[in-house]
Amino acid sequence: MDIFEVSRITVRQAIANLVNQGLAESQQGKGVFVIPQKKVVYSLSSPLVLLEQDLANKGIELTFKNLTFKKVRPPRNVQSILNLTERSVYLQEKLLYMDGAVGAIDISYIVPTLGKRFETELKHQMTFPTLERQAISIESIEATIECTRANYETSDYLEVSLGHPLIVYRYTAFTLEETPILHGETISRADRFSYALTIHKNKSTGKTESDNCK
Repeated sequence: MDIFEVSRITVRQAIANLVNQGLAESQQGKGVFVIPQKKVVYSLSSPLVLLEQDLANKGIELTFKNLTFKKVRPPRNVQSILNLTERSVYLQEKLLYMDGAVGAIDISYIVPTLGKRFETELKHQMTFPTLERQAISIESIEATIECTRANYETSDYLEVSLGHPLIVYRYTAFTLEETPILHGETISRADRFSYALTIHKNKSTGKTESDNCK
C-alpha cells in the first residue's frame, strides 16, 4: 500500500468490487483468491441447435433458477410481436447457470395457451426442449444481439456493478406455420457467456463472435 500510496479503505473497496464482479472470492481466515474465468460460447447455427444441447455437446452443464412465472398484461410490443388477441401472456424470468456460475438472466413471454398448459413443466425445465417434447416444434428463431448496462435488478442477479456492460440477445420463436409463440431476451455477462456464428458462402467460411459490449 505504501508503494502505490493508497489507503486500506481504497484497497478494501477494490477487493469488494472484484468479489462483486465475480473475479475474486474471499475465504474467511485464508484471504482473497482470483476466480479462474471460463467463458461459455453458444453457437448460433442453422439448422437450429438449442442452447441446452449445444452446451451439453461442449461438456457444459446448463441449469436455471426460476424467478417468476405468472400471467400478466403484455407490453404493447410483445402483444404485437406475438399477435395476441387477448390482453394476457405468461411471463417467465429465470437465472441461467453454466457449470454452476451465473451467466445470464432470461426474460420471456409465452402465449397464454402454452403458458397455462405447461406451467408446471416450464418452472422446472428449459423452455424450448419442453415444448419440443410436447410435439410443439420450434422451426425458426428471429434474433438480434445488442448491448445494455446493468440496472439495479440485473446487477444484483448477475453479480456485477451498476452500469456494467451486458449482452442482450432478443429473440422470437416460431412454429412450422410461422406462428410466433414466444418472445424474450437473454441478458448475459460478456465475460461468462457469449455467442458465435458461422456463416457459409460457397466453400469459404467465416466466424464471428459476440463477446464485447463496451
